Amino acid sequence: MTKQSRSKAAQPDAAPSDEKLQKVLARAGLGSRREMERMIEAGHVQVNGRPARLGDRVTAADKIFYRGQRVLVSQQPLRRRVILYNKPEGEICSRSDPEGRRTVFESLPSLKGERWVSVGRLDFNTSGLLLFTNDGELANKLMHPSSVIDREYLVRIQGTVDDEMKRQLLEGVLLEDGVARFTDIVEGAGEGQNRWFYCVVMEGRNREVRRLWESQGVRVSRLKRVRYGNIFIPSHVRVGQWLELNDKEIRDLCLTAGLEDIPKIKAPTPAEKLKRERHEKRLRASAARPTRKPPRPRKKP
Repeated sequence: MTKQSRSKAAQPDAAPSDEKLQKVLARAGLGSRREMERMIEAGHVQVNGRPARLGDRVTAADKIFYRGQRVLVSQQPLRRRVILYNKPEGEICSRSDPEGRRTVFESLPSLKGERWVSVGRLDFNTSGLLLFTNDGELANKLMHPSSVIDREYLVRIQGTVDDEMKRQLLEGVLLEDGVARFTDIVEGAGEGQNRWFYCVVMEGRNREVRRLWESQGVRVSRLKRVRYGNIFIPSHVRVGQWLELNDKEIRDLCLTAGLEDIPKIKAPTPAEKLKRERHEKRLRASAARPTRKPPRPRKKP
């Protein structure tokens, strides 16, 4: 053993590593690093009972509060993970619900020492694609309007949709929170008073798709998100099921979010890869099985 290696071996490894405060807050999913810097300067962050300052570094032993709420310090994830969830109608996107309704987090795989951060939200009555990640900064970048990431929805409309209405929706409609518009509208199946449309928005405002259509005097009877950026719902992922994205899909998603400067995180272990492959195999096998049709109601004698 060389002198240099002996000195490294003699160094204690129990000393906690510290990180910049804004980086820790961003990883917790509270905002981008620059946004967190502004929050620190504005006095919204406390560390160990005192107002935080730019340049502060923290460890897992420090007590951090953001706007009065405790922030748990997690270490940089060993591996950046992203999962796709095919949300059913009737689930909320909060971690808990006073009314006792089922939440989307109940269906996700468990994490040790980390938590899933939702990339945006879907309404209680909206189904479809939801992304979750253990990297809060990635989640915030994917949601931020500056990233200009399109979201595609499949919507069923009750009412008459003509060319003039579509033109107005593409040019922009003044809603209560500002002008909103679709960047694309493509007709799907259906005819008469029940027609399907694919429509794309570039923001994640609350109930934006529903409010845009309702501004034209028509009703949205079904709404499903089918795409987020470059991510689609695979055909073998049924409603209520989730799928973990592979390394290439995550890299492409990071590029879409503009995170080229974030260092590469440790690749999955062989055991983790095998577990992911087995899960996807079960999904494909489940999708291949024919679904049982409900029995037809008997006619009254």
